[in-house]
Amino acid sequence: MVLHAKKLTRKRTALRSVSVCAGLVLAVVAASVPAATAQPNSSQGSWSSDFSVLEAGSSHISVASGVATISELTATTASSRSGSSVGIALFAPRRLSAPVTGATAMVDVSAARDSGAAVDVRGRRADGTWGEWIEASGQVPATFTEPTSLVQTRVFLTAERGSPGPAVRNVRVNTSTSGNAAVGQAAPSAVTYRVFATREGLVGGTTANGHVIAPRDHFVALPSRRGLSANGSRTYSVRVCTPGGRCETAPVWDVGPWNTTDDYWNPSVTRQSWKNLPQGQPEAQAAYQNGFNGGRDEFGRTVANPAGIDLADGTFYDGLGLRDNAFVTVTYLWT
Repeated sequence: MVLHAKKLTRKRTALRSVSVCAGLVLAVVAASVPAATAQPNSSQGSWSSDFSVLEAGSSHISVASGVATISELTATTASSRSGSSVGIALFAPRRLSAPVTGATAMVDVSAARDSGAAVDVRGRRADGTWGEWIEASGQVPATFTEPTSLVQTRVFLTAERGSPGPAVRNVRVNTSTSGNAAVGQAAPSAVTYRVFATREGLVGGTTANGHVIAPRDHFVALPSRRGLSANGSRTYSVRVCTPGGRCETAPVWDVGPWNTTDDYWNPSVTRQSWKNLPQGQPEAQAAYQNGFNGGRDEFGRTVANPAGIDLADGTFYDGLGLRDNAFVTVTYLWT
């Protein structure tokens, strides 16, 4: 994707220690986690995460004296072209002794200016599929679409170019058992939308999940980390098809193009940003075609194309046979 970069405007804050409360909403995803990776039962549904024990899906994280920081500040994310560095601390799923219907999370972080840390959480459905990663935010516990006995947490650390990045010391999760969610409800069909696809390229660059882009690589980028798979994982994948009928199923390994909080495939009630846009319409498309948001993305950059998905070179050229950016049909398989 080709961007015409402008100076990004970010709120700058002094070094501080903050706590973030969060809830989670459960959606449908296409893979399960082996029971062997789950932590022991927690009858109270409340626990703190130990940064010295992280899952293999973690990336660009250093841990010293129980404090997690970004280890590769020079590796900036590719598709979004935001210039930010990312580190992901992934914890093992927590198996509970009884189903829960909601949760909150607290993170203890010292964040220098132009850096931060967010807690993402997800729960596993009764049919064994995972819900989307949802950023922990707000003061009221969110409710799962159905009770779950397996909850997973990750911390997403970010730092703008030149920033020393955040330092995270502790993450606390508390679950709840209120509400009337139905057990084992049928999963809906995966949603499909027609969106504009661009070629990501950027061989040698780093994706949001820490993958180093190889020549003729096969993956995609979507403008939200809610469907971001761990490096090497296909938990969150899409089926992309051209008007001519060529298709490829590829994992989501990067965040972009243009935006980073635009899960446009979700309905407005759960969409993270741009809730006033129709479901299935990327913000970049609305900005480019209709002047939405003044024709700009979340960073204030003028949107130069309506891209809602970025395709790695192997997917673009070899899988789909594309020779130029084009509209494609995308099925978001975990939905």
